[in-house]
Amino acid sequence: MASQTINGKAFEYALLFEFYERLKTITSVSITENEPYKTAKGFFDGFSEPEQDTFRITASASINFLIDIEPRLSNGISKDDILVLELVSDQAGQTGDVRDVLIIRSLQKWEIGVSAKNNHRAVKHSRLSNKINFGEKWLGVSCSDNYFKEVNQIFKMLADLREKDKTTKWTSIENMHQVVYIPILNAFRKELLRLDKNNPNIVAENLVQYLIGNKDFYKVIKGKKKVEIQAYNLHGTLNLPFEKVKPKAKIPKLKFPSRLIEVVYQKNSTTTLLVALNEGWQISFRIHNASSRVEPSLKFDINLVSAPHTLFTNHIFVNR
Repeated sequence: MASQTINGKAFEYALLFEFYERLKTITSVSITENEPYKTAKGFFDGFSEPEQDTFRITASASINFLIDIEPRLSNGISKDDILVLELVSDQAGQTGDVRDVLIIRSLQKWEIGVSAKNNHRAVKHSRLSNKINFGEKWLGVSCSDNYFKEVNQIFKMLADLREKDKTTKWTSIENMHQVVYIPILNAFRKELLRLDKNNPNIVAENLVQYLIGNKDFYKVIKGKKKVEIQAYNLHGTLNLPFEKVKPKAKIPKLKFPSRLIEVVYQKNSTTTLLVALNEGWQISFRIHNASSRVEPSLKFDINLVSAPHTLFTNHIFVNR
């Protein structure tokens, strides 16, 4: 398993554990010891003590801040109002829920989620192939036959190469960027613009929902000697008061985009498209082959380049 995944899972466990440690003397707390929890704990336990300390100190710094802006973390109605902490399985991300750590109070019908990132900011790693209807899967509106005709030629060529010899490497394809990447990106670009034109006010919003998540959440990004907290408050469910206890800082609600402005190639790039939407959203789509051997699909590394100026961001420096 890639070290990025192992680090990410260990950080998820550190967040859950520090939430528990910080809140257990204040309120009733329980941990759901499910499979994702056991997996993450196993990865965390595999690190040396100093490395575990770094995970925990970073997690702790972010949790102190979250307790200040989410009064319901530390305030229950009664002893029966148990704060349940649980880690989410990776399958949830496929349905548009990007949260890794869930914090739930059933009695208050309240929950918040945290997306944990270890030194990276990618929002999704989605695939394209001749069988994947990205319009339907991401946006709720189907891709056209023309799109499939265009991409089919290229993916069929890749499938034929693989059928001839399963060990064929991507590097053996001459002018690969011109033969594979650019035609696929051109077809994707054209289709995205067509879908937006034919489905006004739907595609832009659904694209952000698919990429950012259909549930509100905090993103906690562990960096070197600092942690960054972003609040994706798209539906207004974050930062709620508890009875008369108000949050110590105000988290503004983010606005969804309603239209695509443009889809262009990044300067001097044959692999990356920049999608600009209104309300200050910009997303980059970098296409790449996921393995060294040829296969009839490609992967996107999707990043949020810019978000609305109302995106709440806080940097905490960690003395470590």
